[in-house]
Amino acid sequence: MRIGYSFWGFLGHGITDTPDGGRSHRRTLIDGLAERGHTPVFLQSDRDLTEAGEDFTETYTWHEGFPEIDALVLEWRWPIGGRNTTPCTAPNHTCDLHRQTDLVDFYIHEQGLPTLVWDKDQHLPPNDPLRTHPAVTVCEAALYPAGGAHGLLFPVHDDAVQTADPEYLALLRRDLPLVYAGNQYDRDQAFTRLFAPAAHRHRHLVAGKWPRTTGWPHVAFIGRRPFAEVQDLHRRSVTTMLLAPERYSRRGQFTQRLFEAVLAGCLPLGASDMRGIDQILPADLIVTDGHEAARRIDHLTAIAGTPRHAQLIAACLDGLESFLLSRQLPVIESCLAAIDHEGAHR
Repeated sequence: MRIGYSFWGFLGHGITDTPDGGRSHRRTLIDGLAERGHTPVFLQSDRDLTEAGEDFTETYTWHEGFPEIDALVLEWRWPIGGRNTTPCTAPNHTCDLHRQTDLVDFYIHEQGLPTLVWDKDQHLPPNDPLRTHPAVTVCEAALYPAGGAHGLLFPVHDDAVQTADPEYLALLRRDLPLVYAGNQYDRDQAFTRLFAPAAHRHRHLVAGKWPRTTGWPHVAFIGRRPFAEVQDLHRRSVTTMLLAPERYSRRGQFTQRLFEAVLAGCLPLGASDMRGIDQILPADLIVTDGHEAARRIDHLTAIAGTPRHAQLIAACLDGLESFLLSRQLPVIESCLAAIDHEGAHR
């Protein structure tokens, strides 16, 4: 299939001042589709070239118009005040939402083209007409998607998981007991409950965009860091935490930070009330609150470099089974194949 793919972000390292978590898995997914014989065509602007100065045009195709395609995949965009809701000529305007609206009108409403809406941030309203459109399948990056959506998880390449060496990762020198790499978006409650108490007792760093920090004066925020530094942060830390907005927690949505940490040998701690957490992490890494997390970090720091440390890393690698690329590609293909294109026209 020739698949039109709409995303607002990067395939490469991108720029520092961006919240694009898709950099960790988007190219993995795109290359996987190509390896299965599909031809992706990117339908948003080439931000890798215009913003980051990375030229991928010899490998991938971008198109600013409405090329002939067999199916459409949308990494769903939503209104963000002061950015994509302003006139195109306004300062700081981004045209992702305008472009998405045009794509929806042309390919879905006019052509009835088979379309997968990947609601990666759970911002598609429950009553949005696209949810019941005959040409559309909605997917969420969650173990328990809601509202009739299908699960399409953030993919990690099978080879990256299968070739990871727990014993080698356990022996890396780790000078930080705790780190968190990620942005603040809707995570204040989880941060206060889980991370902040542990940060009272352990050396730590928090990287990412956290504009409101007055409630945690003891926490060491270091601001956004280049994408390439995320792995380095995880490789020097014993633990991290899976901090999720409530809407993610109740549907079992785990972000790319999970496998970014695990592949670096950084043990993720997760809250016991995160739905599906026991499918992802061993019991030793599941905690009820930040005080228990602090005690658990004491123990994990003490066993760093030991066979038990390697066993826990191995268990986390096993927990990535649901996220493997080989399990996500058939989801896309089956969702698009299940849409009755001719029926959509009727």
